[in-house]
Amino acid sequence: MNARPSSARARAATRKRKRARRAETGIHRRVWGIVLASVGVAAAVAVTGVFVAAPLGDAIGQAVNSALNEKGTSSQDAHTVVVPTQAPAVAQLGTTPGALPGLAGQADVAWTTQLAADTNISLRALQAYAGVAVAKQAENPGCHIGWNTLAAIGSVESGNGTHAGSAVGADGVVSPPIYGPSLTGNGNGFATVADSDGGAIDGDASADRAVGPMQFIPEAWRNWGTDASGDGVADPQNIDDATLATANYLCHAGGDLGTDAGWKKAIASYNSDPAYAVKVSQAANRFAAAAPAAASVTSAG
Repeated sequence: MNARPSSARARAATRKRKRARRAETGIHRRVWGIVLASVGVAAAVAVTGVFVAAPLGDAIGQAVNSALNEKGTSSQDAHTVVVPTQAPAVAQLGTTPGALPGLAGQADVAWTTQLAADTNISLRALQAYAGVAVAKQAENPGCHIGWNTLAAIGSVESGNGTHAGSAVGADGVVSPPIYGPSLTGNGNGFATVADSDGGAIDGDASADRAVGPMQFIPEAWRNWGTDASGDGVADPQNIDDATLATANYLCHAGGDLGTDAGWKKAIASYNSDPAYAVKVSQAANRFAAAAPAAASVTSAG
């Protein structure tokens, strides 16, 4: 009498295992495609001495910040890139007591606090994005990079530093550290990227892997890593440092991100997968729409 139920349970278990294998295969295929695309872009720009960042966040964690769903359904077509307006960040006025050190201290606290409530991105992450955008506007005004593009990349790459339970600390460092999969190949669905740092940056001496909230591979970090937090150390696990490295790279790759061509070129250089550009554009458009006006924050405060 127990034969049929047992048989039914066995068939159900078999179906569950097959579904799991198909899902795992799908993830591996997506990662493989993204890694190969990144490697291809790196080869294409190698003649200029630039090694592209290797963002893997969407494939490794599907960790897109919940802010993307907080403001309702987007009117943007799911398969079309709509280049976002590069939203300006509001700068801190003068020397504010207790302001954060480094570039994050250049972002207006009242404005970023309201923005955090409107986007569901942590205040500390937004201070990194906005502070870097303010600094880049002064240092390279022709780039026109917006805080919303930086926040969109951070969302897709690591859920703005929250992938797998991580959080951004007051000093900007994400804890626990964020690491992508070891790019060892060996039939695990990932491309092979040989170790280039002896594990010094990515904690893995067997092969390279992407690190930090913006997901740089070690070689890219050695080329683009810089200190934005003011502690004198360039740390890919620090959201200030990683955001400035990302902004520097995007401005170098795209030129003027205020133009459609410049923005698309910059994002494609970061990750050439067309689906990646769509996700980043959707997030950037949503964030720009959610941003409070500087005047309204001032009058409310």
